[in-house]
Amino acid sequence: MSVAIYQLKYPIGPFTKPEPLDGRVVASAIDTIASFPTKLRLAVATLTSEQLDTPYRPEGWTVRQVVHHCADSHMNSFIRFKLALTEDAPIIKPYYEDRWAELADTKALDITYSLILLDGLHARWAALLRSLEPTALKRVFIHPEQGKQLALDEATALYAWHCEHHLAHITTLKDSKNWT
Repeated sequence: MSVAIYQLKYPIGPFTKPEPLDGRVVASAIDTIASFPTKLRLAVATLTSEQLDTPYRPEGWTVRQVVHHCADSHMNSFIRFKLALTEDAPIIKPYYEDRWAELADTKALDITYSLILLDGLHARWAALLRSLEPTALKRVFIHPEQGKQLALDEATALYAWHCEHHLAHITTLKDSKNWT
């Protein structure tokens, strides 16, 4: 992969686990998760249907697919968090995000539906996260594809990164196309 394509694929860089992963880092990650729907809504507010159907990089998803992907991914994550909080080290179910991105609702549906979904989902997710004691954030789920446990504090940081990562796909595309 060329450097230019890599930078388009990872405009904020790949996820790295914050060290130390302390209460301050987790609180900041929760704030990012809480504010994401508003930031996303602002980033796409003025885009036309044609612009929404523009890929953010060669062979990448369109902006429309990215918005719907965030709803899909974050719904899955929220459920994983709740499983980890109510079961002992549950094995989560992975999903084929690339296949989900090719379904009709992701490729063609108005993004308003996913924006509304993200508003409610992120409000609940942030409220849940803010209610947790530090020990609860050490609870884990097991990702079978990766064969490892993921603690909720690290998953919180990962999904804060995921929010910023996909937001940057959209804002970087807008900047490169001079879509103000």
